[in-house]
Amino acid sequence: MTRFSGSIRYVLLAIVALLTLSACDGARDAIGIGKQSPDEFAVVTRAPLSMPPDYGLRPPRPDVERPQEASVKESARDLLVKSSGSSAKRQASVDPSKGETALLAKAGATNPDPQIRRAINRESSILATEDDSFADSLIFWLDKPPPGAVVDAAAEQKRLRENAGLGDAPTKGRTPQIVRKPKGWLEGIF
Repeated sequence: MTRFSGSIRYVLLAIVALLTLSACDGARDAIGIGKQSPDEFAVVTRAPLSMPPDYGLRPPRPDVERPQEASVKESARDLLVKSSGSSAKRQASVDPSKGETALLAKAGATNPDPQIRRAINRESSILATEDDSFADSLIFWLDKPPPGAVVDAAAEQKRLRENAGLGDAPTKGRTPQIVRKPKGWLEGIF
């Protein structure tokens, strides 16, 4: 009876270990039951198939680029630069249609404002200062100390009396100031 209960323990322990490991992403991938989605950046469109004029087909060789397809680098450069294109496309971009002309006139694109850069800079600077004040109020929520130094009134009165008693000018000597001690990080919160 003890031998049977011992083997049941090992079987139960193995089942619990498998269930625990199957919950881990790494174990799921290692076993082969994990989700494997394709890389969306590795997807490239293929050129359509065409029949060669001489019908002399050779079987494709692995790891060799197809002659009818342009490389990804070249197609991206063509999209960005638009250097290659037919003359019909270039002609269409030069001579807008009546509809395009009417749309541009309604949108005000035919007579742009020459001072637009100043207007944009002015509007952006207003937004930047508003954003700074809002961000500063969130980050630096403690009140700023007033600028300047605070004069110790009692010590200043004593210094002036001593200067007057000795016959010295009131500007002789240093003006006593109240020195604020720096607050700690959490001081004033609690």
